[in-house]
Amino acid sequence: MLGAIGLDERQESAYRALVSLGAAEVTDLAHRLALPEQETERALRRLESQGLAAQSSACTGRWVAAPPGVALGALLTQQRHELEQAELAAALLAEEYRAEAAEAAVHDLVEVVTGASAVTHRFLQLQLGATEEVCALVTGKPIAVSGLENEAEEQAAGRGVRYRVVIEREVLSLPTGLLELSAALGREERIRVADRVPTKLVVADRSLAMVPLTGRGAEPAALVVHASGLLESLMGLFESVWRDALPLRLGAGAQITEDEAPGPDTVDLEILSLLLAGMTDASVAKQLDLGLRTVQRRVKGLMELSGVSTRLQLGWHAYEKGWVARG
Repeated sequence: MLGAIGLDERQESAYRALVSLGAAEVTDLAHRLALPEQETERALRRLESQGLAAQSSACTGRWVAAPPGVALGALLTQQRHELEQAELAAALLAEEYRAEAAEAAVHDLVEVVTGASAVTHRFLQLQLGATEEVCALVTGKPIAVSGLENEAEEQAAGRGVRYRVVIEREVLSLPTGLLELSAALGREERIRVADRVPTKLVVADRSLAMVPLTGRGAEPAALVVHASGLLESLMGLFESVWRDALPLRLGAGAQITEDEAPGPDTVDLEILSLLLAGMTDASVAKQLDLGLRTVQRRVKGLMELSGVSTRLQLGWHAYEKGWVARG
């Protein structure tokens, strides 16, 4: 318990014994601690340097414990002060880093990390540094690290960091795939599944990303991307894959199930058909005996479902998805 103030196990045991006895000879204390006298004396010298013990002025070789309330209180006050100074230094360094990052040179926007150990370390560091959200694409054949199996993920989720993960369907057939997915869903992580994931990707707080550079058989390497247009593109890739993937749920009996792909209902399809025929919202509402706001709300819902921002894009998406046909 006293390791935080710089005492090792033997020194703490010596101080506790001295406190319980009030004062003791080195020989008696060594016998009580089952330690050689030389090691016991070294522990006492360390306690003396910390102000926790002192040699008796009345009897040579006898040691007296300093009152814990006073001695430990002084050490804790000093420790708090040092911690406050360290926090201040960390804040100043973070501010300096942000100032430098705001004017980062182009070659500083990306890092190349090589070697399995270095890639794994950077991957864990990225997650441990996240404060809001981690987004990830997980392939069925991880190169150096698994997207779901690491303590950093559990720690980050425990701190309230949100997780959105898209896994390749192949992950479900891996030996420990279902077990890891069940644990992740139990931590309330949002997981979706896609037939294919274009690349392995991890993005922390939309400010730092990591993607692999090498395939299987080669030395593991990864690209770490800082805030830039490239990072925005990677985030756009994730959002695109996330939008088209199917949600994964943990159902009754801890069974993992996939939700059906969302799609328009019969009324939505009728509205789409009439709009593509050139009718206005008001005409569609009158034709289908619906309120104008109902039609507009449903069109907006279809645009959100499709992930588009214009009605022209919605029409194209409707044809691509087979919601409407020329025939």
